[in-house]
Amino acid sequence: MEVFSGRPRTPERRPPVGCSRPRRASLLDLRSAAGQVFLLQVVIVVLLVVAAVAAMVLQTARDAVQQGRRESVVAAQSFASARSTAEALRSRNPTALLQPQTEAARKRAGVDFLVVMNTKGVRYTYPYPREIGKKFVGTIAPALKGRTVIEQAGGPPLPAGRGTDVQAVVPVTERGKVVGLVSAGITVRNVAALWMPQLPIILGSGAAALALAMAGTTLVSRRLRRQTHGLAPAELAQLYEHHDAVLHAVREGVLITGADGRLLLANDEATRLLGLPADARGRPVRELGMPEPITRLLSSPEAVTDELHPAGDRFLLVNKRPTYPHADPGGSVVTLRDTTELAAVSGRAEAARERLKMLYEAGVAIGTTLDVERTAQELADVAAPQFADLVTVDLLEAALRGWEPTAEGWRRLRRTAIGGDQRMMPVYPLGEVITFSARTPQMRTLHERRVMLEADLRWAHGWREQDPERSRKALECGLRSLVTVPLRARNVPLGVVNFYRTADSPAFEPEDLTFAEELTARAAVAIDNARRFTREHAMAVTLQRSLLPRSQPDQDALEVAWRYLPAEAGVGGDWFDIIPLPGARVALVMGDVVGRGLHAAATMGRLRTAVHNFSTLDLPVDEVLGNLDDLVVRMDNEENTGDAASGGEGAGVTGATCLYAVYDPVAGACTMARAGHPDPLVLRPDGTVTCAGVPASTPLGLGGYPFETAELSLPEGSQLVLYTDGLVEGRSHDIDVGMERLRRALDGSGGRTPEETCQAVIDALKPSSASDDIALLTARTRRFPPSRVAEWVVPPDPALVPSVRARCRETLREWGLEETGFATELILSELVTNAIRYGSPPVTVRLLHGRCLICEVSDGSGTLPRLRRAATTDEGGRGLFLVAQFAQRWGTRYTARGKVIWAEQLLDGGAAATTGHAPVDFLLDQFDDPDV
Repeated sequence: MEVFSGRPRTPERRPPVGCSRPRRASLLDLRSAAGQVFLLQVVIVVLLVVAAVAAMVLQTARDAVQQGRRESVVAAQSFASARSTAEALRSRNPTALLQPQTEAARKRAGVDFLVVMNTKGVRYTYPYPREIGKKFVGTIAPALKGRTVIEQAGGPPLPAGRGTDVQAVVPVTERGKVVGLVSAGITVRNVAALWMPQLPIILGSGAAALALAMAGTTLVSRRLRRQTHGLAPAELAQLYEHHDAVLHAVREGVLITGADGRLLLANDEATRLLGLPADARGRPVRELGMPEPITRLLSSPEAVTDELHPAGDRFLLVNKRPTYPHADPGGSVVTLRDTTELAAVSGRAEAARERLKMLYEAGVAIGTTLDVERTAQELADVAAPQFADLVTVDLLEAALRGWEPTAEGWRRLRRTAIGGDQRMMPVYPLGEVITFSARTPQMRTLHERRVMLEADLRWAHGWREQDPERSRKALECGLRSLVTVPLRARNVPLGVVNFYRTADSPAFEPEDLTFAEELTARAAVAIDNARRFTREHAMAVTLQRSLLPRSQPDQDALEVAWRYLPAEAGVGGDWFDIIPLPGARVALVMGDVVGRGLHAAATMGRLRTAVHNFSTLDLPVDEVLGNLDDLVVRMDNEENTGDAASGGEGAGVTGATCLYAVYDPVAGACTMARAGHPDPLVLRPDGTVTCAGVPASTPLGLGGYPFETAELSLPEGSQLVLYTDGLVEGRSHDIDVGMERLRRALDGSGGRTPEETCQAVIDALKPSSASDDIALLTARTRRFPPSRVAEWVVPPDPALVPSVRARCRETLREWGLEETGFATELILSELVTNAIRYGSPPVTVRLLHGRCLICEVSDGSGTLPRLRRAATTDEGGRGLFLVAQFAQRWGTRYTARGKVIWAEQLLDGGAAATTGHAPVDFLLDQFDDPDV
């Protein structure tokens, strides 16, 4: 082709396409031999000039330093040898005498500083007074031995400014002894003034050398231009060789077309990409059989930038530019780049990015709650349909209940979650228990602890054998591919996850297994956390429910109903209790322990047991809370001591709130005290709701604070509403809003039963997601009718005991309890006799007829009787023993005016109601038997 031929061209001819215009060799053309020789000569001359100048500067600087050393030594020795210097050093104020002298001597000698110092190196003089009294900067040890020290050092600022400081230190001697030191120094400043006069000679010599070099090089260059016509043949041949090598070696196709639409050049890559024939060069573009988009693009004059065009099974990135952008001749240059592999790599990168995005979404969306089934469903929703068309999660029964799964239970899994469109797929429904065979992928992945891939379910015999009919229908519906991944966390098997794809989606490949395993591993941790929480929650709920009342005790004072709702996030320490007390009274307890979980439930059990024990002692309500407060303080101290001894972290400070109330159905009065607990509400029979008005006291566990009590007179049919703060306080509202909602729920409920009241309150106030335990206790009051109460005062005379028995007999006859008359008379006779003999007046007898018959004898003494076994020779001491045998239970309690001894008898044909003299004679006979 002519444009690439080696024939010489006239200046009017344009250079070949892809080659720059050859330039004539000149002196300044470094690619020519003449230019390179000239450059070498210039470098040599410049280096010689620089070396000469550097040598002259160094020599001048050295001479200046030597001169400074001499001047410093002379100045220092002259001043040190003066008699006045030694005398001034012995004076009381050397600085006052020496400072003027040293300054005058410094100026005369022409040095920059002259310093006098003592043998310790402390300056007495200095050009700047502020530096006097400071340590001298330099070496003084040789001078103290009588020698002269010359050195280069840097000290405080000097009048001469910055430079090389040369200083000399000489001793001041008197009678052969060094009494001080003198240092003189000079700053060697810019020495340019010494060598600048010689610089023109050096530079002139260098310029002359450059002129000679340039003249010689010019002569040589002109001779070479005449011989090579401006370009050497070797350079011309090399130019074309490089052009051809680069053109055919690049991985981009290059096409050059002329103004007439003919193909002038096509390199090897363009020929391969477009499938051009061997004789394509010189032929019109439209006759080469290229794809129509490429042909149209090559035929048009427009420029193109990064356009993507298909060419068979490839995608080509095309760029087109005019051959001569600023001239009239037409033609264009087209470059082609194969981006097929780049598109494939981009597709894989996009798929990887989507997988990473899905993993991120899984980390955010899975594990939002501590519910096992909800977490499993979140996994299924994340994976379908982004990764699989259908996802099923099958968990072991033990994992759903929160326990550690065992190998024996691996074959039975419950379908816990389904994700994707399952309407067209006959898969096991939610909640069904599936028994997998040993050959199924599910059982294999559980036993082998690895991912299983079934690329084509039509050939998965183990999967099809599990349920042939269901498998056949699933295949007919288009189910094609399966990946089964074991759900394991902390080396605990939890179940399996099944990822399905239909025939409309590409089948699973081995590279999909890593993603499925990573996705399942993230979900397994969340499911295991939910499983552990489920186990602890179930244990805490079981423990707490076992510690709460399971049934109502037999009592006549209150009609009671309650509700207990554990928190979703963890069981707390809420508790309540109904405790029958002597005298037909009933104690109501409502408490809340700080914290959650097993620790709170165990603490609640201890407090409930303590309340029962304190109630048995029949203590006043404020004393019961005081004893509970002491108990909580001791529990807190024990836990702190135990944690410190073991070095572990404690469960936190033990604290609790409590409300304790005692209702007396005879008096219709309720005595209450509360320790940090919400104030109870009173629902009157007419439907009005009021606060009980119990004074607030500190919570249990603070210690040392008194508890105030309040006594309310309640009409019959009133309802006491006791609750914990979980009922009225929540995340979305404070306690005032909750109290108002509780009042509205109770308003107008005077005619409801306690059970209906509890249900109405729970329906109105129960939150959708309980963050705290809720305990609610409703008690409707009853009154003992006056006809069922008999009370009278007994004069302190033992002779009147028969009259007490007679009145008791008459009262029992009125109540229709003649069958219990003998035992009651015996009990009452013994109690009244003891009260008269050992107590103090007034002695009062009270009989209460309710579920049981209660006999009470009170007196003004605080001495409690005790049960003992009388000896055979004792004439007394058997009264309380008889009372204990004939009564169901008996006991004593303190009152504000003394004590009360009480005894209860069953009325339904129990053992305590048995009449006749045989049991009494038998008991009395036991005391006469020496063997008993």
